[in-house]
Amino acid sequence: MKILKPAVAGTLESSDVQVTVEPGNGKIELELSSSVMNQYGRQIKEKVLETLDRLEVNDARVTVVDKGALDCTIAARVECAVFRSCDASAKNLPWGGVIR
Repeated sequence: MKILKPAVAGTLESSDVQVTVEPGNGKIELELSSSVMNQYGRQIKEKVLETLDRLEVNDARVTVVDKGALDCTIAARVECAVFRSCDASAKNLPWGGVIR
């Protein structure tokens, strides 16, 4: 998927994550901040990159502000931000890992 415009998904509430995607410079640029960075920073990064890979996004600037979200929430927020940035219609969205 090609990132066409900036998009945001999620909140800055406790146990959530805010993901911002923007058009990139030919690669994935990931900026991550987390209230649990020392304990789970690597796992959060892996989940974000795994979700982007599954959606076939390879050119984007991604900013993640985590407030203790679970892996499933991280994946859902990344997916939502990518779909919003691609102007995907509300119909026929392949939510939940259908895209491989």
